[in-house]
Amino acid sequence: MAARAFCLMALFVVALGFHHFMEGAVAAENMAGRSTRRRRQARNLLRRLNKAPLASIQSPDGDIIDCVHISKQPAFDHPFLKNHTIQMRPSYHPGGLDLNPNIALHPIAQTWHQNGQCPENTIPILRTKEEDVLRASSVRRYGKKRPRSIPNLVSSVDDPATPNVLIGHQHAVASTWQGQYYGTSTVINLWEPTLERPNDFSLAQLWITGGSYAGNDLNTIEAGWQVSQSMYGDKNARLFIYWTSDAYQKTGCYNLCPGFVQTNNQIAIGGSISPVSTYGGSQHDISILIWKDPQGGNWWLKVGGSILGYWPSSIFSYLADNASVIMWGGEVYSPDAGQTSTQMGSGHFPEEGFGKASYIKNIQVVDSSNNLKSPNGVGLTTEQPNCYNVQNGTNSDWGTYIYYGGPGKNPNCP
Repeated sequence: MAARAFCLMALFVVALGFHHFMEGAVAAENMAGRSTRRRRQARNLLRRLNKAPLASIQSPDGDIIDCVHISKQPAFDHPFLKNHTIQMRPSYHPGGLDLNPNIALHPIAQTWHQNGQCPENTIPILRTKEEDVLRASSVRRYGKKRPRSIPNLVSSVDDPATPNVLIGHQHAVASTWQGQYYGTSTVINLWEPTLERPNDFSLAQLWITGGSYAGNDLNTIEAGWQVSQSMYGDKNARLFIYWTSDAYQKTGCYNLCPGFVQTNNQIAIGGSISPVSTYGGSQHDISILIWKDPQGGNWWLKVGGSILGYWPSSIFSYLADNASVIMWGGEVYSPDAGQTSTQMGSGHFPEEGFGKASYIKNIQVVDSSNNLKSPNGVGLTTEQPNCYNVQNGTNSDWGTYIYYGGPGKNPNCP
C-alpha cells in the first residue's frame, strides 16, 4: 500500500514538473514569437524611414549619415505633401534679424563633418538602425513623444483644469501668450547633462504652439538639443526638431519624419553637436530662428547661419495661421521624476549664473508685421523648483533671457 502511494506521488510530481515545463516552453515560444514579430515590424518601419542614399558618410561617433536626393526625403510620405513643390528658400526674413550683434550666426559643428559632406541636391539624414527602433516602448511609438508631454502654464492659457504635473516630466520654462506670434529667435546654451537611467532624457528647446491644451488639437513646432540614450543609443547632445498637430497622439515625430521639408545639405538633424559647455569653463551655444513666411505661409527653421528647411503650413490646423503661446526652457523625462538624478541643462540651479547654470538668451518673438521684438511679458513655470528651476531677466547684452536647470534628486527634492 505504501509503495503504491509512493508511486502515485512520484507520478504526480513528474506530471506537475512536466506541466510547469510545458508552461515554460509555451511562454518561451510566445516570447520568441513576439520578439520575431517585433523585429519584423521594425524592419518594415526601417524600409519606410531609410531612403536609398546617393552616398553615405561614416561618422567618428558611430552614426551613419545618408545623403538622400532632396526629392526622395521622408517629408513626402506625409499624405498632404504627395504633390508638394519644394520651396528652396523663404520669400521673406524677419525684420531686425541682423541688427543684434550678440546672436551667433556661425554654422554649427557636427561630428560627421570630420569625414565628409553631402553633395548638392541631397540632404544628410541620420540613418535609423534596427537597435534604435527596438529600444522604443513599441515599434508604433518609435520617434514619438508621449501624449501631452508639454507643460501646463498658467490659468490664462486655454484650460486651467489641465493637471500641472505630467507623469514623468519635469520642466523649467519661460513662456509668453500675450498676442499672436509668427515665430521666435533665441540662443540656447549647449550641454551634455548626465542621465540616471537609459530611458531618461534631458533637453533644451523652444516650443511654438497653438490650439487647446484640453483636447487633442494642440499644434506644436519644436527645436533644440537633447540627450537621449534610448533614442540614439549614446549620451551625445544632438540637434532635434519635432512637430504635432494633435497633441502628440498620432501626428508628427522627431527629426526627419514625414512633414518637415529639408533644403540644406550641410546639417544632419539628429546629428551630434560639438563642442559643448563645461562647468566653470568655455561656454558654447546655438542660435535658432523659426518664422512664418508671410508669402508662402511655411514655418522656416534657421540654426546658426544655416537655413535648414520648413514645416509646410498645410500639415497644421491652428499653426496654419499663427501661434498663441511660445515657450523656451528645459525638460527632463524619467519614470521616477522627482526621484531621479538626471540633470537638466548643466545640472546646476539658475542662481549659480553664467558659466555654471544653463542659459537661453536673446529671446525674441516675430510679430504680425514680421519683425523681431522682445516679448511683452514672460511667465515662468516649473513643477518642482527644488529639483529644477528657472529665473528670468533682461539686460542690454542678452535682451530677454533665462537661467534654468538643476540636478534633480537632492536633499530638498522633492
